[in-house]
Amino acid sequence: MSPRPHLPNRRHFLKSAGVTLALPLLESLGHRAFAATKVARPTRMVCIGNMLGYYQPAFWPKETGRDYDLPHLLKPLAEHQKDFTLFQGLDHGHKGGHFAIHSYLSGVRTMDAKGMPDGNITIDQRAAETIGGATRFPSLAIGSEDGVHGGCLMSWTRSGTRVPPIPGPRELFRKLFVSDNADDLEQTKDRLSLHGSILDAVNGDANDLKRALGKRDQEKLDEYFTSVRDVEKQIELSRQWSDVPKPKPGMPEPPNTDFVSDLPVLYDLIALALETDSTRIATLEIAGGFNSSAFNLRKDWHALSHHGQVQENIDGLLTLEQYQTEQFARFLGKLKSIEDGDGTLLDHSMVLFGSGMANANAHTNLNLPILLAGGGFKHGEHKSYPTTGLNKQPLCNLYVTMLQKFGVEVERFGIGSSRLSSFS
Repeated sequence: MSPRPHLPNRRHFLKSAGVTLALPLLESLGHRAFAATKVARPTRMVCIGNMLGYYQPAFWPKETGRDYDLPHLLKPLAEHQKDFTLFQGLDHGHKGGHFAIHSYLSGVRTMDAKGMPDGNITIDQRAAETIGGATRFPSLAIGSEDGVHGGCLMSWTRSGTRVPPIPGPRELFRKLFVSDNADDLEQTKDRLSLHGSILDAVNGDANDLKRALGKRDQEKLDEYFTSVRDVEKQIELSRQWSDVPKPKPGMPEPPNTDFVSDLPVLYDLIALALETDSTRIATLEIAGGFNSSAFNLRKDWHALSHHGQVQENIDGLLTLEQYQTEQFARFLGKLKSIEDGDGTLLDHSMVLFGSGMANANAHTNLNLPILLAGGGFKHGEHKSYPTTGLNKQPLCNLYVTMLQKFGVEVERFGIGSSRLSSFS
C-alpha cells in the first residue's frame, strides 16, 4: 500500500489542469422536446404525498373490490372512481413515526441506506435516471420547506442526497417558462464550458489517493464522487438545453401566497409541465407549510393530527385533509381534460397519492394510505392485502410495477422483489 499522504490540515484537495476539487472529511486523512406527432406518447409519473397521513376511519372503505362506497375523505374523488385503485395493507414494515416518513417513496430509511444496493433512492429519481436528456428537467420536486419536523423529505438520489424542493408557484413557473436573456445565456454557456468534467481532470490524483485510504474511507470517497457525478450530469443537461427556448405557458406568472392557496396552482403547473414535456416526472409534498389558519382553525395541522380522539380536533383535521383530496380530485380532472395522442394525459400518467405516515395520532407507519390513478392500469377497485404472514405485500412491490410500466427494466426496488400481485 502506498504511504498515507501527508496532510497539514484536515482537508485535502485534488488538483489537475487548473481544476481543484475539495474532498469531504475522511478519517484516514486525519433531449430535445419530443415530437408528439412522430412518436408514441411517453409515460409520466407524479408522486404526491403529505407528511401526516390521513385520518384512517374516514379514508378506508368498508367494502373491497369494485363498486365500493367512498368514505368521507374520498368522496371528492367520486367522478374518478373508475380511474384509480385504492390499496390497503401496503407499507414498508417500518416503525419510527415522523422519522420514517422520508422512506415513503423509497422503502428505505436513511439510517438503513448503506445496507441497500441502491441506497434510499426514491421511485421518482430511479425513473429519472432513465430519462437522460429527453426532457429539459429529468424530474421536478415541489413542496414547502416550512413548518414542524423540517422541510420536504420525500425525494432522494442514489447517493443519499435529499432533492431540495421548488418552494412555490412563482419559482416553479419561472423554472418552467422563463428563459434567460441573451447576456445571461452567454454567461451560462461560459460557465458550463469551464474545464469539462471535474472528476476527469483530477482522475489520476483521485486514484492515487484512493489507494492510500482505508476501506471505510474508500467507500466514503466513492459516495462523494457519485454525488459530484450527479451534479455534472445536471450541468451536461443544462448545456444541452441552453439554446432551446422554453415553452409558452398560456398563463401569467402566479404569485406566492400561502401553501394552501398555492396548492391548486402548483397542480396546474405540474399538468402544464407534463403537457409541454418539460418533464415526465414530478413529486409534490404537502409538508409543514400547509397552514391550518387558512381554514380559521386555532390549532395547527400537526397538533390536529395528534387529535387524542377529541372530536373537535378530528373535525379540524378532516377539514384539512378533505381540502387535500379535493385538490387532488381537481388535478385528476385537469389531466383527464387534456388530450394526449389517442387518450388523455391521465391515461399516460401514473399518479400516486398517499403518505409515509399511517396514523399520526399513534405515530405508526403501517398500512399506509395509498392510491394510484391513471397510467393505463386496470383501475376501479379497493384492494386489501394481508398485513401479516407470508402473503403480505410490501409497498415497494407496487413501485416495481410502476417502474416497469414506466419502462425501467427492474425486478426489485427498495425492499420489493417482484410486481404487486393481482394488479396490472
